[in-house]
Amino acid sequence: MTTVIAFILMFGLLVTVHEFGHFYVAKKTGMLVREFAIGFGPKVFATVKNETLYTIRLLPMGGYVRVAGEDPEIVELKPGQHIGLNFNDEGEVSQIIVNNKAKHPEAFVIEVEHIDLDHELRIEGYEVNDEEKYSFRVNDKADFIMDEKATQIAPYNRQFASKTVGQRGLQLFAGPLMNFLLSIVLFLILANIQGIPVADATVGSIAENSPAEEAGFEPGDKITAIDGQAIEKWDDFRSIVEVNPNKALNMEVTRGDEMMEIEVTPALIEMPDQSLGQVGVTPALEKSFVRSIPYSLEETYTWSTLILTNLGKLITGQFSIDVLSGPVGIYDATDQVVKTGFLNFMTWTAVLSVNLGIINLLPLPALDGGRLMFVGLEAIRRKPIDPQKEGVVHFIGFALLMILMLIVTWNDIQRLFL
Repeated sequence: MTTVIAFILMFGLLVTVHEFGHFYVAKKTGMLVREFAIGFGPKVFATVKNETLYTIRLLPMGGYVRVAGEDPEIVELKPGQHIGLNFNDEGEVSQIIVNNKAKHPEAFVIEVEHIDLDHELRIEGYEVNDEEKYSFRVNDKADFIMDEKATQIAPYNRQFASKTVGQRGLQLFAGPLMNFLLSIVLFLILANIQGIPVADATVGSIAENSPAEEAGFEPGDKITAIDGQAIEKWDDFRSIVEVNPNKALNMEVTRGDEMMEIEVTPALIEMPDQSLGQVGVTPALEKSFVRSIPYSLEETYTWSTLILTNLGKLITGQFSIDVLSGPVGIYDATDQVVKTGFLNFMTWTAVLSVNLGIINLLPLPALDGGRLMFVGLEAIRRKPIDPQKEGVVHFIGFALLMILMLIVTWNDIQRLFL
């Protein structure tokens, strides 16, 4: 149960932060946000506030912010169609009754001759069985009433396509950006709770039954040289150890006021793509708010670089698709991390946030990066791409992503149960 709660909280945080980025910029630039959804599939919870429907949906596989104009508008009215109209106190159309007009006896029913809900916000037509022509101004927040469900109209100036290239690009980029910011914040919190590595190569903790323990290392030992090579930073120490598995290394160590030499042989650790040497020590930690700020930026950058490197290896065939994990694999990994403590769970959440930000920036259809690519092409061509063609590309991309998700999920299940 602990893992289930942790997974739901982690998933909810990552997706909510990501979608909030899209939502915030859309609102600030005047776009009509129709829905802010966490998850996909049937609604578990729904509420409407300030023009937007907020939903939590059953399947924890992502989320979305639905902005007017990104998809075909909900209702298309044509000349000859009979509709009912209700009006506000200023005489503007406040409701357009599309069907079930008998349930709205107070509505004024007309046969549409001309309607423009994008620019003019005007409806013209004739009362049924009457030759008198009417012309009505439509309120810019009027509702369609279809199947007794109200949906706000979206004038062109509230639609995604009406905004500048810069505004649209920022709205698409804001989601991944929020994931990177979340990662920075989490690493900042971690740094101030558990501390950050000291600048020099001072030993913090020593693993049981490790080469370092067997060699006689103690917490607080400061490593100053290895085989005669001066060591100033922990990275200097680590880089030498990693490339010398199963090789005895003579280390000069300062312990208090005493200088000594300790010989240790790094153990060979097999990784998926390489072999490393390790002696089983971690760096000493210190708490410093000033240092925690650059540290949080460095950690986010380091994990971003690592994820991009692994993606490159996946593309070039150095990694198999079998190494990818979907929701099932992430849940299993979360289960293992939760057992090691809350701070490790926070680190895992920060890493996944970086991963989510990078994946969404990939130039693939249906992802934020794919849509940014189309906005970039528009900026270069100085004219928009045909919306129908772009829609087809994104639809195909989404279908392929769903197929990939199914394959990855099947691989996760096989790893767990087969």
